[in-house]
Amino acid sequence: MFASLSDRLSATFKGLRGKGRLSEADIDATVREIRTALLEADVALPVVREFCAAVKERAMDVTVSQALNPAQQVIKIVHDELVSVLGGSTRALRQAKNPPTVVLLAGLQGAGKTTLAGKLALDLKAKGHTPLLVAADLQRPNAVDQLRVIAGQAEVAIFAPEPGNGVGDPVSVTLDARAYAEHHLHDFVIVDTAGRLAIDAELMEQLRQVKSAARPDDTLLVIDAMIGQDAVRTAQEFSDGVGFDGVVLTKLDGDARGGAALSVKGITGKPIMFASTGEKLTDFEVFHPERMASRILSMGDVLTLIEQAERAFDAKQADAMAAKMAKGQDFTLDDFLQQMQAVKKMGSLGKLMGMLPGMGDMKAQLDQLDDRELDRVAAIIQSMTPAEREDPKILNGSRRMRIARGAGAAVSDVNNLVERFGQAQKMMRQMGKGGMPGMPGMPGMGGSKKAKGKSAPVRSKKGRSGNPAKRAAQELGSGPDRTGSMLGVNQGSAEFDPANLDLPPELKNLLN
Repeated sequence: MFASLSDRLSATFKGLRGKGRLSEADIDATVREIRTALLEADVALPVVREFCAAVKERAMDVTVSQALNPAQQVIKIVHDELVSVLGGSTRALRQAKNPPTVVLLAGLQGAGKTTLAGKLALDLKAKGHTPLLVAADLQRPNAVDQLRVIAGQAEVAIFAPEPGNGVGDPVSVTLDARAYAEHHLHDFVIVDTAGRLAIDAELMEQLRQVKSAARPDDTLLVIDAMIGQDAVRTAQEFSDGVGFDGVVLTKLDGDARGGAALSVKGITGKPIMFASTGEKLTDFEVFHPERMASRILSMGDVLTLIEQAERAFDAKQADAMAAKMAKGQDFTLDDFLQQMQAVKKMGSLGKLMGMLPGMGDMKAQLDQLDDRELDRVAAIIQSMTPAEREDPKILNGSRRMRIARGAGAAVSDVNNLVERFGQAQKMMRQMGKGGMPGMPGMPGMGGSKKAKGKSAPVRSKKGRSGNPAKRAAQELGSGPDRTGSMLGVNQGSAEFDPANLDLPPELKNLLN
């Protein structure tokens, strides 16, 4: 969602590189670029004015750290102000002293309240709670049935005494839900309320009655982040008409410009508490202002990546793998498949790689990553016999041809996978011995034994450049497995062209 804003801000910061200090003209020019970037991202004008004024004031302050270069100074200032605009700190759900804790969801129709109720319930369940979903949206056709389906997918309890579709009183359902939760020992109650296509007096009055009956510990306004400035207007009207405690942004995986996320806290004063980042029930995360600011500035989000990995990787499997490596046992293709399937649970490859620091300048390459590659590799491994997965050295030509036919792949794909697995296996052996895998021939970095003596002579191959940097680029761009694949499976895309990379001038000169 923030790709366009990130690109504009990154381009602005690049213009400051190489400067010895910040002049007033530099600061004015930078603030103008930031203002333009925010307005193009559909951020509310009052928020833009306040943000730019704060950035300029801090940049002009003589107390700014002199240990950083100008670009780093501005990035730090902008990062700090983004954190402030996004809420400052993470806001968790309030928990009632005497359970159940009641969470009321409000918002316009189509914002994603019903799906969000299931996501929140699944997240609470994973943290050891016993949530109860309450079907209080009795107006929208099939809203109750949809919540039943979602409750089944999340494997959580649901209270839905009325059929909906215009039948039933949401106030009575909400009152009965609290008594039901207390009797069945549910410590969280999530009330899904009815939405409307637009703000109206009837909607507000019904919400006020339901809220009075629910006595919620937190009222969350669910906002579709794709609707831009309308999201801010909707939040303001809900704040004036009913009141709410926090905001949930949905559809953050869309291609909208992100102005709602940067505007809603500044306009309403209410924090963003959660974010929905996809269609799956697991595409849900707590909103951390500092992490989101780092993503916007292409600085990565390692903490969120670690949390996703902890959820995706089984602790018992990880302990078993560590014990296996400690005993000196080989890393097998079954282990490789197991790890790869855990990575797949974490989400899109491009999204995961984008959370790493320093990947902001490689967005074009990340967009070319094909998530189906993991499925293709899994198909090849699953076409092997248990003995072949245990010892790939027995894979002769006929076996590789059989595996390729079984996986619907080419023999070269099997060859490439086996080759890369061999490299991964060597690395795992070295890690099991307590070593640190490194670059061959690099002193103190492990890897090649030849590094201890004289370096081996460089053997140039026909058709390859004698320039080391250019030859490395040629090797990246040649062969059937150099087509954007990370795991050696040929995806049939165009060959890699190093000229398309955004490299520093020094490296470009080496490649020419």
